[in-house]
Amino acid sequence: MEMLMDNLFVLGLGLATVFVGLICIIIICKLMSVLCSGMGQKPVQPTVAVPASAAPSAPEAIPNRQEMIAAVAAAVAEEMGTDVSKIRILSMQKI
Repeated sequence: MEMLMDNLFVLGLGLATVFVGLICIIIICKLMSVLCSGMGQKPVQPTVAVPASAAPSAPEAIPNRQEMIAAVAAAVAEEMGTDVSKIRILSMQKI
């Protein structure tokens, strides 16, 4: 009987240790979440109105456009595992 009580005591102590440890980890994670979210907030800056004269300019011409298209086609072909001659670029727009 004494052996059974010792085994149950060890089992209970082990389970209690595991659950207390898990609860401590949860509490620590919650505290870190609160601390990190508090540090990540930046002060709000007032918005500045953009004057109407600062309209977006026309898109600039891309220098060496054919070379750039060839480089993009080569990269796409390499990624797809196919030949460059099978890649057909219909249009390119600057974003």
